[in-house]
Amino acid sequence: MNRWKPLIALGAAQFLVVLDTSVMNVSISQLVEDFQTDVAAIQATITIYTLVMAAFLITGGKVGDLIGRRRAFAAGLVIYGIGSALTAVAPTLWMLILGWSIIEGLGGALVLPALAALVGGNYAGRQRAAAYGVIGGLAGAGIAVGPLLGGWVTTYLTWRLVFAGEVVVVVLILAAIRWIRDVPVAGPRRELDVVGAALSVVGLALVVLGVLQSATWGWLRPRNSPVTVFGFSLTPFVIIAGLVLLGLLRSWLRHRERQGRDPLVRWALLDIPPLRAAVSTLLAQNLILLGLFFTIPLYLQVVQGFNAFETGLRLLPVSITMLVTSMSAPLLNKVATPRQVVRVGFAVLVVATLWLVAAVKPQIDDASFAAAMAVLGIGMGLLAAQLGNIAQSSVGEADRSEVGGLQYTAQNLGSSLGTALIGSILIGALTVAAQAGLAGSAQVSDAVKQQVGIAIAGGISFVPIDQVRAALTQAQLPPAEAEAITATYADAQLQGLKVALLAAAAIALLSLFLTRNLPGSRLAEQPGGAADATALRPPAGPGADDDLHKPTSRPGR
Repeated sequence: MNRWKPLIALGAAQFLVVLDTSVMNVSISQLVEDFQTDVAAIQATITIYTLVMAAFLITGGKVGDLIGRRRAFAAGLVIYGIGSALTAVAPTLWMLILGWSIIEGLGGALVLPALAALVGGNYAGRQRAAAYGVIGGLAGAGIAVGPLLGGWVTTYLTWRLVFAGEVVVVVLILAAIRWIRDVPVAGPRRELDVVGAALSVVGLALVVLGVLQSATWGWLRPRNSPVTVFGFSLTPFVIIAGLVLLGLLRSWLRHRERQGRDPLVRWALLDIPPLRAAVSTLLAQNLILLGLFFTIPLYLQVVQGFNAFETGLRLLPVSITMLVTSMSAPLLNKVATPRQVVRVGFAVLVVATLWLVAAVKPQIDDASFAAAMAVLGIGMGLLAAQLGNIAQSSVGEADRSEVGGLQYTAQNLGSSLGTALIGSILIGALTVAAQAGLAGSAQVSDAVKQQVGIAIAGGISFVPIDQVRAALTQAQLPPAEAEAITATYADAQLQGLKVALLAAAAIALLSLFLTRNLPGSRLAEQPGGAADATALRPPAGPGADDDLHKPTSRPGR
C-alpha cells in the first residue's frame, strides 16, 4: 500500500484540477441566472480557464525545473486554493473569471507539469504504466464525475460549495505531500526564458481568442466584429497573429539552443516521433471531449429542461466506463500495442459521437443516450490509458517536467479549442438553421421575417424555448406567427447540436492520422524495471530512424 501513497496525493490533485470545467459545464444555466449573463459569457469563462493553463503550462514546467518539482507542485496547489476560495464567494462574473479562470488556471499551470514529472519519478516499468493509467482515468473521471457532483450541489445547495470544498481538498493534499518523493532535475539549473514564455502565452491566447470570438465576430463576414479589416471580420487576423507569434517562438527556441542557452522548451523534443504523436493526439482527445462536454449539457439543460443534477446523472455512464477502461492499462499493454489501443479509441469515439447524433431528439430516449455515453467513455478511457505514459516514456528523467508541460499544454489547449470551436460551430449552425427555417415558413409574414431575420443576423443565443416564446409574446406578435417562429427555433437548436456533434466525430476520424508514429510494439521493460524508451521507436519508414535519446542531451551539459 505504501508504494501507492504518492499516487493518492498526485491523483487527487489531477482530479481536482480537471473537476472545475465539468462542474461549470453542468451549472451553465444556474451561472447564467446567478450572474445575469448569457451562455456565450459562461462559454468564454470556461475557455479562459483552460486557456490560462494552456498558455502558462510550459512556463510552469520550466519553473518546476528551476525551483524543484515538489516545491512547484505545492506552490501551485496554494495558488489554486486561493483561486478556489475567491471563486466560492465571487459576487460578479468578473470576480468569477479572476478567481476561477485566472488564479486557479495559473495554479494548475504549476501543478500539472510537476505532477507528470513526479509520477514518472515515483514509479517505473509496469507500475509507471499503471500510475499513468490511473492519472489519465482520474482526469477523465474529474471531467465526467464533475457533472454529477456539481449537478447535485448546484440543484440542492449551491455550486459555490464545490469550490469551498476544493480548498479543503487542497489542504489535505498539502498535508500528504511528504508521501511524494521529489524528483531532482539533472544538470545545472538555468534562467527562465522570458521572451519564449511571452511568445508562447500571447500566441496561444490569440489563437484561442480568435476561435472563441468567431461566433460573435463572424469567421470571415463581419457580424459584431469590433473592427473590420479589408471588409473582413477580425477573427482570421487574430488567429493569424497568434500563429505568427507561435512561428516566431519556434525560431526563438532554436536560436536559444544554438547559443547553448536553456530555451523555454527544447524544440528538439518534438523531433521524437512518439512524443510528437502523443502530444498531438492528447490535443485532439481533449478538443473532442471538452467540445462534447460543452454541447451535451446544453442539450440536456436547455432543450430537455433538466436541472443540473438530472444532467449529471445522464452523464454518469461516461464516467464509469472511462475510469474502468483507463485503469485497465496494464492489461491492455499485454495484448495490444499503444498505437492499436489509441486507434481503437478514436474509432470508438466516432461510433459514440454518431450514436449521440441519432440520440439528439425533441424527446430524449434515456436508454439510447446512456448507451452512447457509455461507449463514449470507453473510447476516452482507451486514450487516457496510453497517451500520458507514451509521452513520459519517450524521454529520460531530466526531461519529464518539460514533457509534462508539453503534454498538459496540449490537453488544455485542446480543451480551450474544443469549448471555443465546437461552441462556435454550434452557434453558427443554429444561426443558419434558424434563418433557413424562418425563410421557408409559410405562417410568418414577410415583415416579421425581415424583423426577426435582422435580429438573428445580429447574434443568436442558445436559450430555452420558453424564453423565446416569452420574448415573442412580449413583442406582441400574433400567436400563430409566434408559435411558428418558436417551432423553427426549436428545430434549429436540434440541428445546431447535431452539426456540432458531427464536427466532433469528424475530428475523431481525422485524429486517426495522428497515430502513425505512436509505438507499434508493446512497451518493453529494462531489467531494472524502467520503461525502455527504445520500445517507443516507430517502425521503419520516413522519420522512423530518429534517435529517441538525442534530444535528452541538453546544450552545455
